[in-house]
Formats: sequence, C-alpha cells, structure tokens
Amino acid sequence: MRQAKIHIKAVSSVAPALATLAVVGWLLSPTAWAQELPDFTALVEQNSPAVVNISTTNKSLTDNPSAKNDSPSDSPNTPQQIPGIPDDSPFHDFFRRFFDEENRNNSFDDEERRESTSLGSGFIISPDGYIATNNHVIEGADEIIVLLSDRRELEAKLIGADKRSDIALLKVEANNLPVVKLGSSANLKVGEWVLAIGSPFGFDHSVTAGIVSAKGRSLPESNSNYVPFIQTDVAINPGNSGGPLFNLQGEVVGVNAQIFSRTGGFMGLSFSIPIDIANNIINQLKEKGTVSRGWLGVLIQDVTGELAESFKIDKPRGALIAKIFDGPGKDAGLEIGDVIVTFNGQPIKRSSELPPIVGSTEVGSTVDVLIIRQGKEITLKLKVGELPSEDELDASTTPSGKHTEKAHALALTVEDMDKETRQKLDVAEGGALVHRVDKGPAKEAGIRPGDVLLMLNGEKIKDAAHFKELAKDLKPGSAVPVLISRQGSPTFLVIRVAAE
Repeated sequence: MRQAKIHIKAVSSVAPALATLAVVGWLLSPTAWAQELPDFTALVEQNSPAVVNISTTNKSLTDNPSAKNDSPSDSPNTPQQIPGIPDDSPFHDFFRRFFDEENRNNSFDDEERRESTSLGSGFIISPDGYIATNNHVIEGADEIIVLLSDRRELEAKLIGADKRSDIALLKVEANNLPVVKLGSSANLKVGEWVLAIGSPFGFDHSVTAGIVSAKGRSLPESNSNYVPFIQTDVAINPGNSGGPLFNLQGEVVGVNAQIFSRTGGFMGLSFSIPIDIANNIINQLKEKGTVSRGWLGVLIQDVTGELAESFKIDKPRGALIAKIFDGPGKDAGLEIGDVIVTFNGQPIKRSSELPPIVGSTEVGSTVDVLIIRQGKEITLKLKVGELPSEDELDASTTPSGKHTEKAHALALTVEDMDKETRQKLDVAEGGALVHRVDKGPAKEAGIRPGDVLLMLNGEKIKDAAHFKELAKDLKPGSAVPVLISRQGSPTFLVIRVAAE
C-alpha cells in the first residue's frame, strides 16, 4: 500500500497562530454553522405598549342560580370527547379555541342571573383607539373592558365582528395611543422567526417566540374555510387569543386564533389568521360594519391520485366540484365533476386554496376559471357573487326540488334523497340526508353534513318529514341512539337532547 506524503511548509513563525485564528473565525461564522439567534428585546420594547388585555362580561338568565357548572368537559385538563371519531384520530381533540370554557368564572346574583368573565388579547391599530382581536374573545359579551399597558381600563365599543374569519374590531375613546405596524403575511416564509405577545392565562404581556411551521393550513371547521391559517410552533395558550404575531421587523403578520391540543394548553401547534386577510376584514368592518365575500355556490373536495387518474388529469391538483347550488357557478356553466385548476389567474393546487381566493375576490367582478372536464381544459367566464349570510345560505343552497326539514331541538337540517343520491350513498330506502349541522346536540354527537340518518331512538326514519316528527317526540335532556350511514358504513351515535 502506498502512502501519500504531505508536505507542510511554514511561511513564518506567525503562520500557525494565524491559521488557528482563521479556523476559529470560520467556526464562529454564521455561514459555517447557523446564524445567531435573534435578539427580540428591541422588538418587544417597541411593540408591547400596543398590545392590550381584553376582558368581557356576559350576563344571561339561568333556571338554577345555585348550580355550578362542574362538567368534566369544562376542566382545562380534560380533553373533550367527540363521539364517532376514534380516540387516536388527530381530529378527536380538534382545534380548541384559545378562550373557551377554561377561563370563564361563573357567579350568580340575587336576580338569578349568571355572569361569566373571559380574558383575551388584542392590539391597537390606530392612535385614536381602534383595536383588533378575535370574534370568539368578545362573542356574546355584554361589556368589553380593555386594559392598556399603562394600566388604564377603558370600556370598548364593538364596531363589528366577522364569525367566518374570527376577526372583531373594537373602539375605545382615547388619543395618542401606541400602535403596531401591520406587515404582509404574503411575504412570510416557512422557517422564519416569529414572536407573539399576549395574555396567556391572564399573564399580560407575555412573550413567546418560534418559527413558521407551515402556511395555508385549512382547519376542519365550517367557518374557517375562508382563512388559510399560518401554523407556528410559538407557545400559545388560552388568553393569547386575538393577540399579534410579529416578524423580526416588528410587523404584525398574523392574529393568533387557534391551537391544537390534547390538554387545553400548548402542544407545538398554533394557528394564526394571516394579517392580509385580517386587515381586509378590519377595513370592511370599519367602513360598513359588515363583511362581503366572493362566492361560487359549489361544494368541492380534494383530488386524490386515484381521482386524478379517473378524471384524466396529469397529477393530483385542483378542486373537484361535488355539488352545485343555484348561484354564480351554475350560471357560469360549471358542472359536477369539473375540476377547477385556476381561478382568476391563480393556480389551485389543493381544494382548500380555492375558498380563500374566491372569498377575497371583489363581489361582482368577472374572472376567468380554468377547469378540466373529461380530460380537456376549458376556460369559463364567471361573475363572482356575494356569499350569503348563514341563514340565507341555508335557504339558497337547498337543491331544487328537494324537501328539507329542520329539527330545532337537535339543531339539524335534513333533506330527502332522490334516486341518484341514494345510489351514490348506497341507501336503498328510507333515511334522511343531513344538509346542515348547527351548533347544538347533533354537532356534539359527531353528526356531519352528508351523513344519512337511518334510525332515531329505535325507529326507522322514512324521510325528512318523518325525522322531524320523531325529533319532536324526544324528551328534553334525554340521550337517544341514532344510526347513521357515513360513506356507506353504518355507525351508532348518541344524541343528548337539549334541556328546555
């Protein structure tokens, strides 16, 4: 074996020392290992004064003023159970609101009224007192109190709130207030450092930092379809809700809104509303008190590899239309089975990308929609409609010729099925198709739109009208079994009927 000879020639006696210093300098350089960790102190000092603590009071009548709410589900250490979903499912623990029941303190006065108090966060966006926060922080509040950094407590007026984006705008009577600088979430990159300031568990002006884990996240909530969430690993807990998410330039890039948790506390998955979305909502609330969104009038789903092959698409992409209602999409010529791959010049990679793009498109504008139909690309002209309110949407999205019934006690709307629908859902006879599920007993039981109700409390369901009659006979406060068919698989769930 031959050995290579290495010849080292010292230029001078100083050379070894210089070489050592060069190696040490290289090891300490940012390009050798990693950049230095950021120093957040200046950012915090500059922006903390513009972050506020928000408390709300809600008074409501109660039939039993001496009864305290000791339900296990109200404990911050007890995960909420979702019937019909396996314990090991990532959606079993769902996405819990920052401030839900965990921080509510119930007390009862002599007039048999219940008063609950909640805590959240917000940030000042104008010197004359406009404050942004989450809708769920102030929803249903009779009184909203804002605690400023100088310890002043001011009563806030609700200018407007948007449930679909979970954004609310408040106003306090004050001048020369410190404000945050709004940035752009469009420029935010995955892996970028971000920082949150808020009031977790009531500890105001707490600072946590982390990185952007992902962008454009779609969460499994009906009212979240129009928000492409920013996912971070910033430590967020109950009370951070409505607080700002900053980039290293000290600009607000998001509004902290939700967490994924099995315990009620931080577990590494936090979600923020992009400031570009929030700012658009804020401006509309400030100008007119309401929010307008673009609307197509279609139900969509993701395109899997198998679906792409069956629809003769080169690769999984786009939004597959599964249902069309009376609306702009139908008027433009969209059909069930079409795959929307480009909307108004913006490519659609996943179905979850379409609703935010449509929602942010100006109502009444005409756009090009590129679809794939039977393997061929077709461009359609479409005039964007305005997304109806939830009540209007319930009526307008009812398929023509189908009878619907609403069971108010269960907060559930069902419809009859035609022959084609029965074939698709593999239901030979009887049953009622779930059209809409509002907040209430049915939703808590795990029933979803698209499920077919087959039996209720031991009786076979003939149609939508029969279901409504059966629901009327249910005793308030009782727990009854319901047999559903979901994607052809029968499953029993338990509905706990709301007490009167």
